[in-house]
Amino acid sequence: MNDLLTDKTFDGHNFVENLLVADFEDCVFKSCFLAKAKLSNLSFTNCIFENCDLSGANLHKAAFQDCEFIGCKMLGMGFDASAAFLFQITCDDCILNFSNFYKVDLTSSQFIRCQLKEADFTEANLSGISLTECDLAGTSFEQTNLQKTDFSSALNYTLTPEHNKVTGAIFSKEGLPGLLNSYKIKIV
Repeated sequence: MNDLLTDKTFDGHNFVENLLVADFEDCVFKSCFLAKAKLSNLSFTNCIFENCDLSGANLHKAAFQDCEFIGCKMLGMGFDASAAFLFQITCDDCILNFSNFYKVDLTSSQFIRCQLKEADFTEANLSGISLTECDLAGTSFEQTNLQKTDFSSALNYTLTPEHNKVTGAIFSKEGLPGLLNSYKIKIV
């Protein structure tokens, strides 16, 4: 069992060189370096990450419960390996390109102004969430629950409605080409 750190602020800490093996509750991480850090089996509850680099961090069984990421670089994050219990993240103005959300339940999560290019949402549950002003170029949606998902301000998405659950999803008129791309038709 890990030690519990509560109400701590970490400013500019390099967690790759000085990893703290603990569970974190109500902590703030500002401009911290966690790229390729081993966060396996660590728990983050009600934590805020601001302008941090978490790219390629090892998330095997890492728990993220009600965590907020603001302006973070999170390339290639393997959220599919993280703990599913009470998983909830809010990402605002983050770069999550090449991240993996395979089979992740994101119904309690939010994505606002994020880059999610080439991300994988295969078999994930995004039911009822909003992808507000998110860039989804090259993102994979296959057997994904997108019921009541709001794509109205999302950009560059391509998905095949027959291969996903899209009942009640919201799309803008400008996004229709991304829904019709698999039919190999021209839209003028």
